[in-house]
Formats: sequence, C-alpha cells, structure tokens
Amino acid sequence: MKRAGWITVGVAGLAALVWYAWPQPALVDVAVVTRGPMEVTVDDDGKTNVRHIYTVSAPIPGKVLRISQRPGDPGPSRHVGDQVSAETVVAVMQPTTPSFIDFRSREEGEAAVTAADAYVKYAESEVRRLEAAVTFYRAQFARARELAPRQAISLEALDKAKFDAESNEAALISAKAQVEVWQGVRTTLSARLIEPSSAPALASTPVGIDVRTPVSGRVLKINQESEAVVQPGAPLIQIGDPRDLEIIADLLPSDAVQINPDASVRIDGWGGPPIEGRVIRIDPAGFLKVSALGIEEQRVRVTIDLVDPPEVWARLGHDFRVVVHVAVWKADDALTVPLGALFRKGDDWAVLTLRDGRAHSTAVEIGHRNARSAEVLSGLSRGDKVVLHPSDRISDGVRIAQRASS
Repeated sequence: MKRAGWITVGVAGLAALVWYAWPQPALVDVAVVTRGPMEVTVDDDGKTNVRHIYTVSAPIPGKVLRISQRPGDPGPSRHVGDQVSAETVVAVMQPTTPSFIDFRSREEGEAAVTAADAYVKYAESEVRRLEAAVTFYRAQFARARELAPRQAISLEALDKAKFDAESNEAALISAKAQVEVWQGVRTTLSARLIEPSSAPALASTPVGIDVRTPVSGRVLKINQESEAVVQPGAPLIQIGDPRDLEIIADLLPSDAVQINPDASVRIDGWGGPPIEGRVIRIDPAGFLKVSALGIEEQRVRVTIDLVDPPEVWARLGHDFRVVVHVAVWKADDALTVPLGALFRKGDDWAVLTLRDGRAHSTAVEIGHRNARSAEVLSGLSRGDKVVLHPSDRISDGVRIAQRASS
C-alpha cells in the first residue's frame, strides 16, 4: 500500500512538472477587421475670427480719457462684451497739456516776449504819431477846400493837401495793423512759456471731441483702456459682431494641397459639441510662422465657414482656440484594420492574424490611412482577427491566445 501511494504521488508530481514545462500560448490583444464608413482628415489647431472687425482709431493727436469709465457719462461704461449701436460715443479725446520747458528755452522765450513787447510799444507810438498827423492834415485839407472856391490857393495845393490827408490815414491803418500783429506775436510767444502746472488755470472746461463707432456690434477689445496721450491713428477700441464668425487654420503646405474648396470640416476641442463647417477659401500664398518651440514653418491660411446654426456654437467668441478636422477623403463602406496591427515586412505591409490558436503572418495592401485605421485593399477579409501591437516574441506560427478584456 505504501508503495502504491508513493507511485501515485510520483505520477502526480511528474504530471504537474510536465504541465508547468509545457509552453503556454502568448496572450495578445486582438482586433477584428470590419467594414464601415471611413474618413481621412487633415487635423490642426485653428482659431475663431469675427469676419468684419472695425478698429476705432484716434482721429487727432491728444489725450484720450479712460474708456472703461468715462467721467460724466450717464450711461454704462465701455467694457469688453458691451453691445453698442452705430454712432455711439466710445471714447473722448482732449487736448494735451503743455510739455516742460528747459532753462535755455525759457530764457530764449522770455527774451522773445520782451522784444515783442517792445515792438508793440513801438507800433503803438507810431499809431499815436500818425493819429496826430492825420488830425493835422485833415484840418489842412479842410482849409484848402474852403480857400479853393475863392481861388486863394492853387489847385495843385488843394491836391497836395488831399494827398497828405489820405496817405496819413492809410499809414494810420497800417500802424494799427502792426500793433495787432505784434500783439498776436507776443501772445504766441507767451503761450510757449506755459507750464503744465498752469494749464488747468487757463481753461476751466477743456475742449473735447467725441469718438464714435461706425457700426453696431459688441466691444471685442479695448486697445487703450487707461487715459493716455496718443498719436493720430492709434487704435482705441475694436467693434464686431460675434455672430459673424469664421475659423482660421494655418496648415502645412503638404496638408493644404490635399484640401479642396467646399470640403467638409468637423470642429471640436472648444468645450462644446462638434460643429460642422466647410472650407470657403485656401490662400494662394503661404507665410512663415514660428512655432512655440521656435521652429520656422511655412504655413497656408485656410478659412472655414460654420454650417451649423448659431444656436449650436453660441458660446464661441472671437479668437477662441478650436481643433479642425478637414476631410480629404471619405468612403461609406471601407474594409478597415487598426493601425496598431500593421508592421513592415520588407517593402510591404503585413499583419499577424489569429487562426487555429496560432499567429499567421499575412501580407496586406493598404490604401488611405487616418489616425486610427487604414483601408485594406487586399489580403484580409471582414471578420479576420488581427494582433494589435505584436511584440518581437510573436512570429509566424507561434501559439497565441486572446487576452481577456478587463
């Protein structure tokens, strides 16, 4: 009995050893070759853009008041997102205060004002001299006119008295004009000596002009929010209609040449549901763009119109980032295999299929590819099982088994 027991134990141990030593099939991930719709797209980042943006600029040089809080404005302040109508005042500009004067310029200016004062006094003295002369010659001319009818004086003397009276009257008018000229020159020179500290005392109510928006829309951007001195043409505020959106995508030239006008586009990556769009323009000229990594790349601008109604993308705004998928090829019934099952075998593509518990290397011919799958032209049939991401241990004829899904 003891001997039979030991024999039984030995046979069981030998069987366990053989079972553990017997090669087990390698566990692999398996996918099934299927038929269905397939689409090849060009994928890249894009951004939304209001189609028509109106930039309100400074019409003259001057000081623009703070746009987001205009003093004395009974209405709401101007902020990004505010709705404005055409001819709405969006900014107020005032004259700039005088600049500081250096010591040399002040001395020169004061000397020029003193000289102008002297010229004014000289012109005023000429006026007084000519006024006396005009009074004298007018009296002389009056006496000559009284004596002429009695032939007490000659006609030549009468003409001479008239000439002297009229010429001195003209000289008096000229002298008075000279006084006004030099008074204006003095005022001009004095104005150049005005310091910034004395400017508020010269004008209790500064003159200002209203800058108005040419169209109705929303405030997209305030370029100059704080009060500042600006030059003519300086951008102040941008107005546009956020409902009039388009998508701008800068694609690589190798991708852009594959796209046709009116190609369908799927837009996502913005936090909402996918949006349908279509290509409306592919620019005929490229441009150089520097990536975030500092790499210079040639890019081609592609403009995409939104097809879905505004209710679908109502939360999108100007300059939002999106991801665009532009369709370059699509099929309704294509035989597809996952890209993870493909590998190179020489110059051809191949897959490992699972049949009868073993891996079989199969050459395939593929057509179009996208980020997930490839179109199979020959070598596989619908329902075939292929190994995903085969390792170096998996080769033709090796026993394999499908890994249980977790």
